[in-house]
Amino acid sequence: MSTEKKPKNVFVQGPITPEKIATSIAHHQVKTNIGGHDIFLGQVRADEINGKTVKAIDYEAYEEMANKKFHEIREAAFEKFDLTCMHIYHSLGRVNAGEICLFVFTSSAHRRECMEATRFLVEEIKANAPIFGKEVFEDETHVWKENK
Repeated sequence: MSTEKKPKNVFVQGPITPEKIATSIAHHQVKTNIGGHDIFLGQVRADEINGKTVKAIDYEAYEEMANKKFHEIREAAFEKFDLTCMHIYHSLGRVNAGEICLFVFTSSAHRRECMEATRFLVEEIKANAPIFGKEVFEDETHVWKENK
């Protein structure tokens, strides 16, 4: 049963590298039952807040609780969509502006399923995953990020 699966660790320390993304994609070339992939890459923006520019976000999470929530989100997506594969990675620690902090990668026999699943996953993660970020400014002051 799917409820007996052990939650996967979705966290990586620091930014998600282009090499990790490329390797993940490359590993799926042998899965010839897949007809479509969809990818979402969340990137840290250099927002200006009260006259200061964000240079990084420091991400924190209670990992065990967050991994359980990610597991619930994954299971809901597998029930709702006919997916072949799904991968979710989120950063912990400092991620500089311009770097990737969230990588969602879905695969299915047909494009529509994976595209809809990716959107569902990203919205669920943003709304429900207990991950917290401090926006770090160029002067090293910081403020807790509002999740939008």
